[in-house]
Amino acid sequence: MAEPVRRLFLALWPGQAEVCRLDHLAGVAQAVGGGRRMRPETLHMTLAFLGDVPESRIPDLCAVMADCRPEPFQLEIDQLGYWPANHILWAGCRQPPVQLGDLVAGVHAALQRVELRPTRPDFFPHITLLRNAQVAQALPEPEPIAWPVGEWLLVESRRDAGGAAYHRLAGWPTAPLPG
Repeated sequence: MAEPVRRLFLALWPGQAEVCRLDHLAGVAQAVGGGRRMRPETLHMTLAFLGDVPESRIPDLCAVMADCRPEPFQLEIDQLGYWPANHILWAGCRQPPVQLGDLVAGVHAALQRVELRPTRPDFFPHITLLRNAQVAQALPEPEPIAWPVGEWLLVESRRDAGGAAYHRLAGWPTAPLPG
């Protein structure tokens, strides 16, 4: 019998205030591009998608993630973009903070230590707002959304009648600020 697997990813999850602002931005974007709006509770920024991971590997994965201690940082979500090939309308950062790149590099290095790897080695920081969008005009300039990042999560993706449902399995804080 095959070992059970879980469909996993590592992500940043916005707080409630940021979710409200991102959901509002999704509504503005939907007026331009149509498409299917992501449910507010699913809005996130994926750091690394791992795909199907055997359940027996999850404790080791959690242990190496606990060793990553990036500095706290803030994202400024200040642009909208569109990928026509897969009809995704997204929000992102014009200038991602260095700490975000450091966190992703640390996550990838930790994954190598337990012989796991993301399904895609490249990283483009974004939050999917709409699927099946059709954008034929310029996207509006969004009001910047400040998103303080204090932790990152290990999340399981499961399919249900409403689409993907995400379940938090573990989370790790950023390093405390000195002082």
